[in-house]
Order: sequence, then C-alpha cells, then structure tokens
Amino acid sequence: MSKRFIRLRRPVGSAGDAPLACVIGDLDLVRPLGLAGIRAAVVAPPGEPVSYSRFAHARPDWFDPWTEPDALVDELMRFSDTQSAPPILFYEGDGDLLLVSRNRKRLREGFRFVVPDAELVENLVDKRRFQALAERLGLPIPRIYRAEPPLDELERNLPLLVKPLTRRSDRWSPAIPWAKAVRVDTAGALRELSRSLDEAGAEAVVQEFVPGPETRIVTYHTYVDHNGETAAEFTGRKLRTYPREYGHSTAITVTALPDVAELGREIVQRLALRGVCKVDFKRAPDGTLRLLEVNPRFNLWHHPAAIAGANLPALVYGDLVGVRRSAGIRSPTRQVGWVWPTKDARAARASGLSMARWVPSVVTSRAKSTLAWDDPMPFMRGVLLPALDRRRHGASSAAAPAARAPAGR
Repeated sequence: MSKRFIRLRRPVGSAGDAPLACVIGDLDLVRPLGLAGIRAAVVAPPGEPVSYSRFAHARPDWFDPWTEPDALVDELMRFSDTQSAPPILFYEGDGDLLLVSRNRKRLREGFRFVVPDAELVENLVDKRRFQALAERLGLPIPRIYRAEPPLDELERNLPLLVKPLTRRSDRWSPAIPWAKAVRVDTAGALRELSRSLDEAGAEAVVQEFVPGPETRIVTYHTYVDHNGETAAEFTGRKLRTYPREYGHSTAITVTALPDVAELGREIVQRLALRGVCKVDFKRAPDGTLRLLEVNPRFNLWHHPAAIAGANLPALVYGDLVGVRRSAGIRSPTRQVGWVWPTKDARAARASGLSMARWVPSVVTSRAKSTLAWDDPMPFMRGVLLPALDRRRHGASSAAAPAARAPAGR
C-alpha cells in the first residue's frame, strides 16, 4: 500500500473497518464528518489547512478537477483499490461536482455517493442553461441578457450584474479577483469589463440587477434521499462578504426563515432533485425572494448546520453505509454562526464594524473556518506558520500566495 494511503489512526469508539469518507474539499466539509466520528481521506492541494486536520486519515494526491480531471479520477480509483470497503465520496466545488457527475459510472466501481441526474447537474452549473430551465419551470429568477454585440439592449437596462458562466476561478479571477460578480452601472464600464473577460478567456452572463446588499442573500439547504424523501433541511443568511459587494462569504448564520424554506422546498420539488443542494435567493426591496442559483453539492454551510443539529454530510454517509435513519426531517435546534476570521476582519472593516464589536462576534461564533481549539494544526501549520515564514523572508503581502476561498460558498 502506498504510504500516503496508510490509515493514520482510529478515532475512539469507532469501528476500525468503517468505510472512509473521501472528501474533495476543505475543512468546512471535513469537520462535520469528523464531529460525527467519521474518518476522512482528504483530497486537497498541498499545503491546504485541511491537510493538517486530525480528521484527515489519508491524503490521496490532488489534481485540478478543471484542468486534469482524468488524472484525478485515476488517483481516486487507485485510492479506492487500497480500501477494504468502498469509501463514501463527497465533493464541494463546482469542478468537483462536474468531475463526479461526468465520471459517475467509473467512480461507482470504487465509491458510494449521491449526485443528482447528470443532465440536471449540467443545467444547474451552467448559468445560461439554468436560466432556460428556470424559465421553463416558472421559477422566480432574474432575467439574463445576451452578452454578444451590439450591446444596445444591455445599455438600456443598466445597472446590470455580470457573473461567470461557471465557477471556474482560474479564468474568472485574473479579470475579477475575489469577487463572484460585478455590478456594471455605465456603458463604458460594461465595454471595459467585456474586454477584460475576453482577454482572460472567461465566459460570463449578464443578469438583471436585484437591488440590495449581500446581507439580503438567504439560502435553503436540503438533502433528499434516493426515494425522494427529505432527510434534512435548514436555512440561513449571509452576514458579511469580502469584498463587501459580490464577494465570498466571511460570516453567515444558520437561522430559521420559514418563507425561504417554503419556496426552497417548492423549487427542489419542481427540479425533481435527489441528493444535497443549496438554493440561493436575494430578498428584493419589496420583500419577494428572487432565485439566484441552485448548487447541488456539499458546502461550507454544512459546518455550522452540523453544530446546529442538522449534519447533512453525516446523514448522507449513514444512508450510504446502511445505517437506519430516524423518522422525520432533521432540522437545526438552535441558531449557529460561522466565520472565516482571516478574511472577516477585512469584511468587518469594510462594513464599518468596529474591532470592539467584531472580536466578540468571532468569539461567539461556534463554527470558525480553519480555527478550532480541538483541531489546531490546520490554523497553525496551514495559516499561521506560512504567514510567519513569508514575513521572516521579507515577502510582502502582495507577493504572498493568494488565499483560496473555501470552495463551497
């Protein structure tokens, strides 16, 4: 057996021959599994904080699912061959989702996993296809405009929101670092952005602008089993993002939002979706919910939700290994916050929140990305020591490697 596939240790009270969870993702997906006593193999780039987690019991090599999908599938299959029982496969980013969906037949020879219908996955990941699907089903989605010249129609409907066609960061980030979308207010800005995206080779869609800050974004999450029964669900809302507009989540909360849950359930039913998904809405100024996207994959929200009492990854694992599930829909029993401390400090400053108010909010957040007293090595070895090493060698923050945003946001 390859050394990198050695099972490093067994958690107290767990069966030594229980299948591993194989996680293509970060610590916010590994931790809910670990809290449930589930051992994990972690597939992540070298040096990522999750690699140092006490919950990481094996570390297969990582290949970029966007640029080297065949190599990653080969590595996953090699890893599965070393296991006495088929691992349970989890995926967090859009690239990971597409890899699993498009290679589902081969991967099922060595893994167990849940994933929606292949055509539905493609329709949800590609924003143009999603627009067409949403219109056919009568879902409350903002209008998407054609971005080809001439741009007269676009200019008549300013302001607009420009978003990547898919979340392929290696093409979008060179043109638009960190932000997940860009608001365009003038014809000149629209043309300049169009040129930048063309130079970066990034495909984009232009969407109707829904007024309001990022704090108006609310989400519905669910796990629907293969029988079409809802096993668990929860709702939440964003508190802060970085950058402040259209950035990545840095602070969120799992909280009860009855109208979001009701509409989320309806949309999942219309899509006939099986598996896990996150349904994002933005609350318009008139209070109505506008559908932004549906992401059929695991994500960072599952970390605070697990602490709140709705551990979706653990439920999926249990179903796939044949553990009897209690009747009824699992839902949170309390409100729980999540924060990404290293980025949320910037988000707090940008939003005008004082450090005197921000620090207590971080301390009281029960879920923190990469930071946990019972699992300190991801922060120590994956965040703090690299930062100290860069400072010791005189590297400026501009020269430091860009931090990767958690994939599931």
